[in-house]
Amino acid sequence: MAVAAYRAPWRELRDPVRLNAWLGAIVVLMLAWTMNAGVREGLNLHLVGATVATLMFGAPLALVALAAVIAASAVNGSIHWSAVGLNLLVMAGIPVLLTSRLRRFVERHLPLNYFVYIFVQAFAGAGVGVVLVGLAATAALASAGAYPTALLLEEYLPFFLLLAFSEAWMSGMAMTLMVVFRPAWVASFDDKRYLARSPGPPRGEHRDNSGEKGNE
Repeated sequence: MAVAAYRAPWRELRDPVRLNAWLGAIVVLMLAWTMNAGVREGLNLHLVGATVATLMFGAPLALVALAAVIAASAVNGSIHWSAVGLNLLVMAGIPVLLTSRLRRFVERHLPLNYFVYIFVQAFAGAGVGVVLVGLAATAALASAGAYPTALLLEEYLPFFLLLAFSEAWMSGMAMTLMVVFRPAWVASFDDKRYLARSPGPPRGEHRDNSGEKGNE
């Protein structure tokens, strides 16, 4: 968290639009984390929102925002204070890291267009991130002896597969709406890179149906 706070581009938040978007995202994430489904005592499932936060603000600011959400969850009693660090590592660190690495991979190896951004980075990235969160949380609880491994594998981990689809759908929808209507909120989306069009034929010329050039 110290490294994230040091590397965070705080100057960007001098822009009122960016600041309001960041603070608003924290509030929305707090609400999303409170709407959880409890499998058993201490085994809660909820939307994470780490992928959307990372695509909107970058990894450092996303980690700071999620840390604020986790601290708020500890204040209202949803998370015990002794588990804040572990929740920050599992619920924030893993999906934020995955989203950052996936973004680099996509920009280097895949075509830069709108559909790749939405379906690979937002949709697939969010879904895979939740699955990794479920695996890490299950492993942590099992290794700590908090619950029997068999119970976690049967009654806890499988629900993350269902949650992954919900997370992917919500993240993809949210990013679609924002890049269309509020692109200034999304730091990772560049109109010039993702919406660039190939140049058309030179002015003064056109092709008729026979494929031969003609003058306009």
